[in-house]
Amino acid sequence: MKFLLLIYIEPTLLEALPATDYDTLMRRCIQHADKLQAEGTVLLSQKLQPPRTAQTLRTRQSQARITDGPFAETREILAGFNLIEAADAEEAMRIAQQFPWSAYGSIEVRPLGDLEAERVRLG
Repeated sequence: MKFLLLIYIEPTLLEALPATDYDTLMRRCIQHADKLQAEGTVLLSQKLQPPRTAQTLRTRQSQARITDGPFAETREILAGFNLIEAADAEEAMRIAQQFPWSAYGSIEVRPLGDLEAERVRLG
């Protein structure tokens, strides 16, 4: 099964880290992700740009509206993701726990849906 690990951070917690501590944390995280990718567990890993660089598209009654930044107001921001392969949700959670980011926000573990099955169902 494929799972998406959505990494949310609370910016104030990361900003409080000395730069050398952040660099050490990030270096270890990248090395760990590279190891899991070599094993075939991590399929894709990516960091996102800050929310101020985002735009949100909403279409209502055939009218498109684009706003700057994320739509939701929250203390935690979506900072990145890992697409992983795991036997089940329990294993996916164990993999998520190997990354340090839950100490600075949260990691949402969500199974991917089967888009190919949806294509077949819809003909």
